[in-house]
Amino acid sequence: MNALTLPDVAAQVSSQALPLDWVGMCGIAIPVLIDGQRLSAVADAGVSLDDGDARGIHMSRLYLALEMLEETPLSPILLRRILQQFLDSHEGLSQTASLSIHTDLLLKRPALTSPLAGWKRYPVSIEARLRNAVFHVELKIQIPYSSTCPCSAALARQLIQQQFLNDFANKRLEHADILAWLGSANGIVATPHSQRSTATLSLRLKANVDELPLLSLINDAEAALGTAVQTAVKRADEQAFALANGQNLMFCEDAARRLSAALQRSSHIVALDVRVVHAESLHAHDAVAESRWQREAS
Repeated sequence: MNALTLPDVAAQVSSQALPLDWVGMCGIAIPVLIDGQRLSAVADAGVSLDDGDARGIHMSRLYLALEMLEETPLSPILLRRILQQFLDSHEGLSQTASLSIHTDLLLKRPALTSPLAGWKRYPVSIEARLRNAVFHVELKIQIPYSSTCPCSAALARQLIQQQFLNDFANKRLEHADILAWLGSANGIVATPHSQRSTATLSLRLKANVDELPLLSLINDAEAALGTAVQTAVKRADEQAFALANGQNLMFCEDAARRLSAALQRSSHIVALDVRVVHAESLHAHDAVAESRWQREAS
């Protein structure tokens, strides 16, 4: 007796001849290799279904193509190979392939002053697309930082000035007395408010970039802001962090402009979208600023 042939329902003709922009799978659990780390990730993989008569695509072929991610460091070259395999395995059906990867990049960051160090998590999304031999990669990176309000800093300074006038009115000013006053709770009667803030960077890479410049982009962004959040700290580090905040007062508008100016100097990107969110400690709402930039065609 001959074995029965397994049915291929996807090869059947659709009852409605209608092309589809995207068909695929979301939330695929995969490992990825980034900067020497093996990270847990989630992928969305799909292709267009340009043949409106075809009932469906071959999702298992997309899934199997993702096996390349297990042993090869993630790069634009690898992403293009995977997308090309998506299309090759759907010849005659699809002209566009896309792949999105979402993971958390872990970077060990040193403390500001002491020899301590700790791990920080940076949510990262990598989106690649291939259509008619045109390939591009976009990155999305979330970076936490601290922001201290310039307005509240000015108001706090005024209150400290007023307290100084009240405490030293009609008194002889002695260096030791002033130094003691500055170190007392009576002297610093007000402090500016700070908040943990988040910058979301969405970037399109140049077509000829061979590697994903995640570390350099994060470093450039944190250097521009000057107040990256810390991990393990001693009191000396906390004091250095307070100093950094005092020297880098910023509204959300300031943060967006700093990031835009710094990242536009990168040779890796052709388009940039910056969104900063300051989770206000004064208000019950957030302060938000956005900036967009695209390199002019040469």
